[in-house]
Amino acid sequence: MHLFLTYTIFGLVLGGVYAIAASGLVLTYNTSGIFNFAHGAEAMLGAFLYWEVRYGWGVPTPLALILVLGVFGPLMGGVLYLVIMRGLRDTAEVTKVVVTVALMLGMLYLSEWFWNPQADRTVVPFFGITSQVKIFGADVTTHELIALGTAVLIGLGLRLFFYRLRIGVAMRGAVDDPGLLELNGHNPERIAALSWAMGSFLAVLAGVLLTPISGGALQANSLTLLVIDAFAAAVFGRLRSIPRTYLGALVLGLAASYVLAYFPKTWQWASNFRVSLPMIVLFVVLIVLPQDRLRGASVARTRERAHLPSVRSAVIAGAALVVVVVLLRQLMNDSDITTLTLGMTFAVIALSLTLLTGYAGEMNLAAVSFGAIATMVSYHIGVTGHGLASRSTLWGIVVGVIVTAVVGAVVSLPALRLRGLYLGLATMAFGVFLTDMVLMDSNPHRIPLIHTKFSLFSGGAGINSLVIPPLKVGPLDLHDGTTFLVTATVVFAVLGIGLVALRNSSYGRRLTAMKDSPAASATLGQSLLRLKLSVFMLSAAVAGLGGVLMSMALGSVTPDNFSIFLSLSLLMLTVVAGISYVSGALMGGLLSGVGFALIVSTFHDLASRHGSVHGLFSFVASFATVTPALIGIGVGRNPSGSVHDFVDGYRSLRHRPRVLVGGGAVEAVLYVLSLTNVIGHWWFAILTAVLVMLLPLAGQMSDPAQREREAAAVPLELAGIDSPYSDGLRVELDRALGIEDLLPPERSARSRRHGRRSDGAGDRSLAEPLGAGVGDAGT
Repeated sequence: MHLFLTYTIFGLVLGGVYAIAASGLVLTYNTSGIFNFAHGAEAMLGAFLYWEVRYGWGVPTPLALILVLGVFGPLMGGVLYLVIMRGLRDTAEVTKVVVTVALMLGMLYLSEWFWNPQADRTVVPFFGITSQVKIFGADVTTHELIALGTAVLIGLGLRLFFYRLRIGVAMRGAVDDPGLLELNGHNPERIAALSWAMGSFLAVLAGVLLTPISGGALQANSLTLLVIDAFAAAVFGRLRSIPRTYLGALVLGLAASYVLAYFPKTWQWASNFRVSLPMIVLFVVLIVLPQDRLRGASVARTRERAHLPSVRSAVIAGAALVVVVVLLRQLMNDSDITTLTLGMTFAVIALSLTLLTGYAGEMNLAAVSFGAIATMVSYHIGVTGHGLASRSTLWGIVVGVIVTAVVGAVVSLPALRLRGLYLGLATMAFGVFLTDMVLMDSNPHRIPLIHTKFSLFSGGAGINSLVIPPLKVGPLDLHDGTTFLVTATVVFAVLGIGLVALRNSSYGRRLTAMKDSPAASATLGQSLLRLKLSVFMLSAAVAGLGGVLMSMALGSVTPDNFSIFLSLSLLMLTVVAGISYVSGALMGGLLSGVGFALIVSTFHDLASRHGSVHGLFSFVASFATVTPALIGIGVGRNPSGSVHDFVDGYRSLRHRPRVLVGGGAVEAVLYVLSLTNVIGHWWFAILTAVLVMLLPLAGQMSDPAQREREAAAVPLELAGIDSPYSDGLRVELDRALGIEDLLPPERSARSRRHGRRSDGAGDRSLAEPLGAGVGDAGT
């Protein structure tokens, strides 16, 4: 009985802290419609700052709490909303997710920049560890009582706030109809900023209270994930109900406590199960939640845009990519080849996001984790030989990809009934569960019936890693670095061409219709269940193939190579580049796999070589680690991605061949100079990047009149609204609708006269024909 009481009280305390964190998440979601994935990172940053103020500066505890909870927490939340979140209106769900994911990663990198992760930091409970009271014979620290009492007071206070105060009622309506709220005399932006300030305060409070309860040691990743466990409680309340959120948090805390108390110590997997329990609960809650109503197209059109390439242009681009990589190979040493190969394998994984998110509008926050499934299967059934002579087989890779597709179908079960955000949470739960429960478990377990010990992620002798040898199929042996690089590039090019062909097919149009308006798609007789299941299986298979190639490129993989943070970083950079484009997957994969890591290592190397400017290079290296997150935060200003701007800029060069030929000639000269070592490879890369960015500008300068026509062009859906309804716009509407042949002779002749214009204006106008319709959204 004493053991039961002790762990019951501990579970209630843990559940109370989870409830505090989850209620802050519910608060911000209800007023802004944004699910804040950075909520755990806010708690982590607040806990670190409290340690710095209390123990680093020696400030007394009451004053430290006032500074951290009363000033820093609310200020951080309010600034985040006013500077970043307010600009996310009229953006797709994935853009909102990516911005908050970028915030989370940025806060993690920032904490590692300011606080050395190797140093030990311990937070002592309030009034010390010896300050205890007895409750029914069980020892409870004063800190735990304070945490539990605070949770109760906050729960009661939020209930009264939302239902008894006018500002609380207004908060509940801020996301549903901000226009109507404004008509009733409230400022929706001010209300949303206040709610984010309150949500950030609750996150920081949870971080400060949770650290001593969980052991006292401050670790950025573990503390962030610990607060992310509260996601399950928030989803239990369907992100709206504070009482149900508290109930879910208490169930979560008690379950974790009872697992710690009553699971036999001989169960080696018990500790991993306890860590994974919140994610298991989150997944189960997502499955049993009532079904959401199908949504129609949004009243306000989102700001994401994309151009749909033809299969012919995709084939040309794929062939050009392979040629460019072969040419670049002549400039690289063995280390550079391995680095670029790794980046190309990440680009293959990113293609799965283009298919699932860019085309179908669903989300996968654990793409790299699916690569771990295929890697494990390939390792156990597809490796032949021993030592340096060992090789992976094509059979093992094929089976691994098929198994990954099946696992993807199982994980996507919530997506068959719920919205994209819930699928994102389900995949995130799967990724964290896979890492904590499977990848971190190197102990062999006895398989029932056949009594054979077996470990999924262990190379033997309890080593928590797998050695994945290169593939050998007939004369093709990926042990050679150049062969591996070219093969990975060809695989990416073939898959990319296949995705473009799929997007241009009837299946691709059905995916786009489902993304644009599930209700309309279902009304037209399409099976949404079949569409979602098939696209997620295809996406998981592509991620599995990329994961196996990535493991081969690395040679040996550990659980860290499949971390959920790596998956989130890949998603963020792919969205920044342009998740609706195959070229966006290429850029996102290269940046995630090698880009910023290469920049950071380069500046660290320069810092070690040049002692006189060591501080400057170290600062640049540290800043480079935060740069991906800063770029991700800015995606709200350009939700279509940088590739979209790149495509728009180069579309205008189609009728300026002299500019393209001149740019090609300059690039050829730079290549020859680098090949002959006249200029260094870094200078070649820098000058090439500058040339690529300047070519569209050079094209505009070469034809000022064309630039004026492009600036005056108006998207067709805004004809007569943002500009006068002229004859030219009417003709362009006729041409876009395909009704030129049905026009009277005089209008048809006028149309032909307008059609002989330089089509720079037409390019821009026709870039978004009928953009709000089913056929264009998401392409």
